[in-house]
Amino acid sequence: MNSKKKNFLDGFKKRIVIWIIAFLFSYIFIYLIDPFSYKELLHKPFSYIIEDIFWIFLFSIIIAEVSLFIDYYLDKKISWHTKSSKRLITQTLLQIIGSIVIVIIINFIFFEGCDNLGNIDYRKEITLMSQWIATNIIVSLLISAINTGTFLLENWKKTALEATQHKLKASEHKRAAMAAELQALKLQIDPHFIFNNLSVLSELILEDQQLGYEYSESFAKVYRYLLVNSKKDTITLEEELKFLNSYMYLTTKRIGDGVHFHISVNNELKQFLLPPLALQFLVENALKHNQTSKSNPLQIRIYTTSDQYLVVHNSLSPLINKTESAGMGIKNIINRFEFLGNKRPIILKTDKDFIAKIPLYEDK
Repeated sequence: MNSKKKNFLDGFKKRIVIWIIAFLFSYIFIYLIDPFSYKELLHKPFSYIIEDIFWIFLFSIIIAEVSLFIDYYLDKKISWHTKSSKRLITQTLLQIIGSIVIVIIINFIFFEGCDNLGNIDYRKEITLMSQWIATNIIVSLLISAINTGTFLLENWKKTALEATQHKLKASEHKRAAMAAELQALKLQIDPHFIFNNLSVLSELILEDQQLGYEYSESFAKVYRYLLVNSKKDTITLEEELKFLNSYMYLTTKRIGDGVHFHISVNNELKQFLLPPLALQFLVENALKHNQTSKSNPLQIRIYTTSDQYLVVHNSLSPLINKTESAGMGIKNIINRFEFLGNKRPIILKTDKDFIAKIPLYEDK
């Protein structure tokens, strides 16, 4: 059963329950207003009793539907949350007016269409109409109260659920941020990373002091960026690319021709936002899981798309003795993007390529 059909059946069942409640309330209040009317009804023919029940049930349906229509109409015009007093007064007045108008219209149609009722006492007719108006007003207000109570209860449940989900997302965001910070800190103090770069630096200083100086400057920029920006929620693509230039410089000096970078980024998107270190992480991920040989260099392409995505596309050349990855880094970066907007990173993997598309967000 599809959702539309299920919603229709649920709504129809709710309608039937409301009709029955309206019918029962009508009979109860008719008895309370005129207790002796039922004694007269018991002496009437069975067909008359069935007809009486039918007409009361029909009028109850009309009253219930008008009451529900007023509630649904006001739901779009006056909110319970922001204008509760105005909503209560308006809803009550419209229910009362609606009940009076319906009784007058039904009374006019019923009595005008029946020639044999012309001899009914005028005072009795007024009394009966007053009783019907009073009964229908009470029934209308009760149906409205039930419908409003159901509406407010569902809203409360929805609000409570959304608040719970928000708390869970906030908690997940905090965990993701902590994981990202931990990852950045690990990179800062990773002995292997430091050893490799210091080894390259010492070799460059011996070979070419100017080149060694430039290498040390890039090395300092990488760590300065990590220290300053690792705790931020977002950063511009332009800043991330500046950091990546320093990171790529260190990488190419260390690996040489084993990796080729190709960057093509739309200038209009450089002020868009992304989580800090997201781009660097994807580049590092490519270097970590692939071979970087001069004969078969790792190709890493970084470019933007018209739908405001940044793409990191690398060729696949898996390590021969690779360790099994838990995929926590990719999961972490996806979680970090979930809290910035509706767009999520897209990860694609083929036999030859690994493609990561990360969304960019406008600065609000």
